[in-house]
Amino acid sequence: MVNLGFKKHKDILELFKKTSIAVACSRWEEPFGRTSLEASSRGCAVIISNRGGLPETITNGVILRNLSVNYLYQAIKRLIKNKDELTYLQKNSYKNFFLTDKYISKKIDKYRNEILTSSFNSKILLTKDKKLKILHVTNFNERHNGRLFYNTGKRINNGFIRLGHSVLEFSDRDIVSYYRSINDFKGEKKLNSKLLEVISNYLPDLIVFGHADLINISTILFIKKNYPNIKFCQWFLDRMDTEWIKNKERFFNKIDLMDCNFCTSDPGYHNFNNKYKIYYMPNPVDISFETLKNYEKNNFNHDVFFAMSHGVHRGVLKKGKFDNRELFINELIKKTPNIRYDLYGLFNRQPIWADNYLNAISQCKIGLNLSQGKPIKYYSSDRFSQIIGNGLLVMIDQKTKFSNFLDEDEIVEFKNISDLSEKILKYSRDDKLRIKIAKKGREKYFKYFNSTIISNFIISKTFEIKKSFYWENK
Repeated sequence: MVNLGFKKHKDILELFKKTSIAVACSRWEEPFGRTSLEASSRGCAVIISNRGGLPETITNGVILRNLSVNYLYQAIKRLIKNKDELTYLQKNSYKNFFLTDKYISKKIDKYRNEILTSSFNSKILLTKDKKLKILHVTNFNERHNGRLFYNTGKRINNGFIRLGHSVLEFSDRDIVSYYRSINDFKGEKKLNSKLLEVISNYLPDLIVFGHADLINISTILFIKKNYPNIKFCQWFLDRMDTEWIKNKERFFNKIDLMDCNFCTSDPGYHNFNNKYKIYYMPNPVDISFETLKNYEKNNFNHDVFFAMSHGVHRGVLKKGKFDNRELFINELIKKTPNIRYDLYGLFNRQPIWADNYLNAISQCKIGLNLSQGKPIKYYSSDRFSQIIGNGLLVMIDQKTKFSNFLDEDEIVEFKNISDLSEKILKYSRDDKLRIKIAKKGREKYFKYFNSTIISNFIISKTFEIKKSFYWENK
């Protein structure tokens, strides 16, 4: 007998190729014997003891009924003397070996999918007390140092939390901003790999996308394959009519992979294909954001507030950029010369943000809701929720059809610039009527369009739970 001592693994495999008989006779309950497994794979005639998982490692070999020196000696002696039996075991041991890495990988994949399907990935039946794990993928604007804190993504997030769900924020724009490199110029590769890693750790029930343009289709397909019952939905705030066709392309980029889709304009206006589940989502108010009650005040520095920007992420006016609303506002000022306007984002006055924004609207009676382009059904930016939620009297174009949700004693609609100018003059002078309408408008909007209700709407539609929401019946 020669004791070869410690050998590298590849050398051991080469030795097995040159060996006729291999012995692996454990005295303890061997979990799974690698020695017998590797010897069998290289065509050895293997002798093992009947302990633990050893019998599972070979297809053809000798299993000792009694583990003793004599029994082992007799087994080895018999194989040496009986060349036919030895050859038979060697050939069939090699021929029938099946415990390859490919075979085991398939087994692991199968078991993993069965476990996920039967437990975490079983179809989620939402009940009153069922709490979800929600991964919310949108721009939470950490890199802007609080300037864009008061945004719709935060409002929806607050709603999920108030419903009692576990919510993990995944700020896609911040991630790509922080992880850009020469090899990953947009930070897109890191973003998508990080998302997959987060999902493997957090195992969400629902993934909610909000304007998450840099999440790749291939990434979502991978998630769907490996976590087949995760629900997906997306919300989208920007308008999508013919003037903003690129926004429609952004919205439809992932739509085939979504269980549900939400936008802040009437889907019927856009004639979307009925095969997709697309719902109108009102801009939510949030009790922690919209804290003012301007209708409780009588003394203001200004009468009418209006603000716009050339892009919230830029934060400042862009040179050479023109917005037709400037012409509208300029004409409106001419028609109402004695009205005190507080205007931002036009006439070379920079836009304002965060608490500066709140401080500005706190000094105004009336909030003018004027969106880019032609008014379309139900569309508004989150400006609407900000001004009505803080108790200003809201004035909005009647073509938006907001009168389907709010009555004439809750908001003020205008037909054209002449009608608007007359109503501004009227309500800026009649504080009693202004207060009445602004108060009722705020109370109505908080009752039916708060962030908790909107978040509940997103979950209910995505999981096909039958619930009634105020705006659906209008």
